[in-house]
Amino acid sequence: MSLPISIITICFNNLAELKSTCDSVDRQSLSPFEHWIIDGSTNGEIRDFLENHPQPSYRKWLSERDKGIADAFNKGIQRAGGEILNMLNSGDCYYAADVLELITKTFQNAPSITWLHGKCQTQRGGRDVILGKPFEKEKLYRGMRSVWHQTIFLKKELHHTYGLYDQKLNIAMDYDFLCRMAEEPFIFLERQLVIFAPYGISQTSYLASLRQMEQVYTKYFGKSLKLKLWHFRLRVLYYMLNGPLGKFLYAVKTRLKLENM
Repeated sequence: MSLPISIITICFNNLAELKSTCDSVDRQSLSPFEHWIIDGSTNGEIRDFLENHPQPSYRKWLSERDKGIADAFNKGIQRAGGEILNMLNSGDCYYAADVLELITKTFQNAPSITWLHGKCQTQRGGRDVILGKPFEKEKLYRGMRSVWHQTIFLKKELHHTYGLYDQKLNIAMDYDFLCRMAEEPFIFLERQLVIFAPYGISQTSYLASLRQMEQVYTKYFGKSLKLKLWHFRLRVLYYMLNGPLGKFLYAVKTRLKLENM
């Protein structure tokens, strides 16, 4: 029996990116239970596209202004009727046509888990890289470095247990929720699940995201010297990657298959 999967896609004035995401959902060998599009745009371009072009029966949408990313996520969660949820932002795409089929089989074969995650393709230093390692609670001071929220599929019951996304956070709301559910049983899939669209808020506001992650970590686990040292390292790498030397060194790192270190 197939598990009902609800995909939630938030979007804002970016119709072209949304179309790419929808295409990747529509190519799945196993269709989702539903695909919710939460449209907070200031113009009617996305709403007009959804209303005036044929859409699969599983596609649903809400077009209204929101109070930010966390609020948009929460609107999707509250409306989702599926047992499994996945946040696939506009511009992000499933890597292959069998992703939802793989997710369904994994949950069916491991009924005790409440969530899973996998690998993600993104850009670092101007290069395409595949990132993602098994989640480790002991390394939460590293933030979302090895876990990409677009690859997380979780049982909706976790939101009944741990609540919704914190609307006071404008960047690290996914990291905050990961901290809350850190003890939950999961599986890591050694498969690339998602192609992550570059230039999301966590990348365009990278230094601000580090500050917010530090606030979140301290709230749950207290002050940490390891976190301070890790964030110093990340800031140094951030500035290096914006220069030719840093891009060269990162190219060497990827050739040595060390991009997940």
